[in-house]
Amino acid sequence: MRIALYEPDIAGNVGTILRTASCFGIAVDLIEPMGFPWGDRALRRAGMDYAGAAEVLRHADWQSFDAQRTGRLVLATTRGATDLWDARFRIDDVLLFGSESAGVPDCVHARADLAVRIPLQSGFRSLNVAVSAGIVLAEALRQTRQSA
Repeated sequence: MRIALYEPDIAGNVGTILRTASCFGIAVDLIEPMGFPWGDRALRRAGMDYAGAAEVLRHADWQSFDAQRTGRLVLATTRGATDLWDARFRIDDVLLFGSESAGVPDCVHARADLAVRIPLQSGFRSLNVAVSAGIVLAEALRQTRQSA
């Protein structure tokens, strides 16, 4: 299982996701361009010393990521057709999260094998991407019973 971040905007969120991924032994794909320079101070602060332990693979763009990707692409999106609690995860899934400002474009939505949404109370649009990644990853790991 892997986490992939599509053109992330906020270094602190990426740092938090790298920290989470490190704790669970999950690799992270960063799909560029990013909205901040790699090594940004906010990324280091949020990731603490855990981020350095993360297996990170950077991709120049969506096309290079998609060409190298193996496994099923599971997109977490507010437009998802499947509630997270109804989704069935696989051990080789790539959990994709969009940028904080724009999500992912329609062409990326079209490539997803499964589009899931985290059910929220009425009137709420979305969660922070790092929080969303933690929730989706926890459910996927629970289902597949992967351990660190």
